[in-house]
Amino acid sequence: MVKPFWRSKISATKNDGLTWYKDLGLHAFGEFSTAMIQANSVMEDQCQIESGPLTFNNSAVHGTFVGVYDGHGGPEASRFIADNIFPNLKKFATESGDISEEVMRNAFAETDEDFLTAVKKQWRKNPQMASVGSCCLAGVICNGLVYIANAGDSRAVLGRSERGGVRAVQLSVEHNANVESARQELWSMHPNDPNILVMKHRMWRVKGIIQVTKSIGDAYLKRAEFNREPLLPKYRVAEHFTEPILSADPSVTVTRLDQEDEFMIFASDGLWEHLSNQEAVDIVHSSPRQGVARRLLKAALKEAAKKREMRYSDLKEINPGVRRHFHDDITVIVVYLDPQMVQANGWASPLSIRGGY
Repeated sequence: MVKPFWRSKISATKNDGLTWYKDLGLHAFGEFSTAMIQANSVMEDQCQIESGPLTFNNSAVHGTFVGVYDGHGGPEASRFIADNIFPNLKKFATESGDISEEVMRNAFAETDEDFLTAVKKQWRKNPQMASVGSCCLAGVICNGLVYIANAGDSRAVLGRSERGGVRAVQLSVEHNANVESARQELWSMHPNDPNILVMKHRMWRVKGIIQVTKSIGDAYLKRAEFNREPLLPKYRVAEHFTEPILSADPSVTVTRLDQEDEFMIFASDGLWEHLSNQEAVDIVHSSPRQGVARRLLKAALKEAAKKREMRYSDLKEINPGVRRHFHDDITVIVVYLDPQMVQANGWASPLSIRGGY
């Protein structure tokens, strides 16, 4: 088992067995808390927070970038995204002079294209790279706006104060074959393919293989040149295809932040399998900021244990690999929003933090 790491330019993060975390830190618009837990034999999630300049040549364009990358088939794609998507975003923001929906889309497209190029270079010695992919959730807070780009089934949720409580507002659009809108989108993109979606083990899957309908990577479902030997048969599609089956083009939303917007939760689907949007928002709203991301992890694990009629303490003793039968790798980042700092397009010392293996 490989040891986890956090790369950080701020005070050290901590790890405790399969969990690693930064209980509280400072970004351009307030505080943040983050935590991750491993379930797979190799941790496939990655995450990062970058705060400071968002271009290479204009410090006036600054803000906070948040990324959650939920890998599948291995860790290579999520690691690649963590290395490349923020520099790609800064490159396109530099060219356009600001953050925009187009900048977000271009950063995803470039990162995906670069990963497919890496797959091609390694095809002969490591063909299984063609079956590795990752969901990608990215958020940018800048100029009083939050841009959310999502490819896959991770999720970003806003906590908005309302009548003494807080209301959950989902900011991201999900791309999973078990979501009706995602199925309709895929059917419309492939009207002549009756097998584009197949029900398998009571779950809809793209070509009977994968649940996510958008991702970075998964070269075998994007280019026919990778849909052949020596790739393992379980990843090969029976029919020849000329158009990509999966897309890396994210759904992008843009939301203007106001005084009532308290915080955002960015998390991989491992959290949302066990907690509803409102349950997660209520936990954050009613808890101290210090260590709140770990509280969300614990709440999800307790729910996972309850579903399997076991004790939480027993679940914690299960080793990686076997543990995946009980819950997925989970990544959580809670980003607090200080209204005065948001309004003033706040500033903090440059921050760069990344979690994963």
